[in-house]
Amino acid sequence: MGAGRRAGSTSNGGRRPASGSRPREPGPHLPPAAGRPHLIGTMPAAQPSLFEAPPPALPARAPEGLAYRPDFLTAAEEADLLDRLSRLPFEPFQFRGYEGRRRVVSFGWRYDFNGPGLVEAEPMPGWLRPVRDRAADFAGLPPEAFGHVLINEYREGAPIGWHKDRPVFEKVAGISLGAPCVMRFRRRAGERFERLNVPLAPRSIYLLDGPARTEWEHSLPEAKALRYSITFRNLRAR
Repeated sequence: MGAGRRAGSTSNGGRRPASGSRPREPGPHLPPAAGRPHLIGTMPAAQPSLFEAPPPALPARAPEGLAYRPDFLTAAEEADLLDRLSRLPFEPFQFRGYEGRRRVVSFGWRYDFNGPGLVEAEPMPGWLRPVRDRAADFAGLPPEAFGHVLINEYREGAPIGWHKDRPVFEKVAGISLGAPCVMRFRRRAGERFERLNVPLAPRSIYLLDGPARTEWEHSLPEAKALRYSITFRNLRAR
């Protein structure tokens, strides 16, 4: 488990569905960014300075199973990733005939909301695998457990509504790049909702596990500036 703050404990990692085919071994998807070395994986996770303020704690009522680390990437790593993400083949998010304002691309596995559900996608690009490995360590999973990655592009004005991730997935680890945002949580308590907000800083990572994953819904307000998220998920054991 990484060094982030966690509310509650985590469960064991999931496995791929027995009936699904395993995506082929990935290779490099994009060349290194022009004029800049491949930064991801060449340096350890960012370490806070002794003279910086301590990372903000999670809210006192944070959902059990929520973990957060604000310094998961360095500024140089973020810049390298943003350059690579800007060249990916994003498409508008589709949900049962509805087209969302965010754009997405998936690797490893892809969830088709208009069809059969979980289907095989293009292999995870080689430059993303070191990030996947570090995210898996933060989640307490072996690297190969995170076989699915969804990358979201939130342009100004793009939100994401209230939802829980699909039951086929177990743990969810999300990395924020670009503009900051606030992740909103809610859980029904009688006739009302219990609510709280968690700021997501650029270069941070969060983990949803346990009740934070299964009992609480989450959403994002409209983006105030361009933001990307890299979200890794493992498949729930059957």
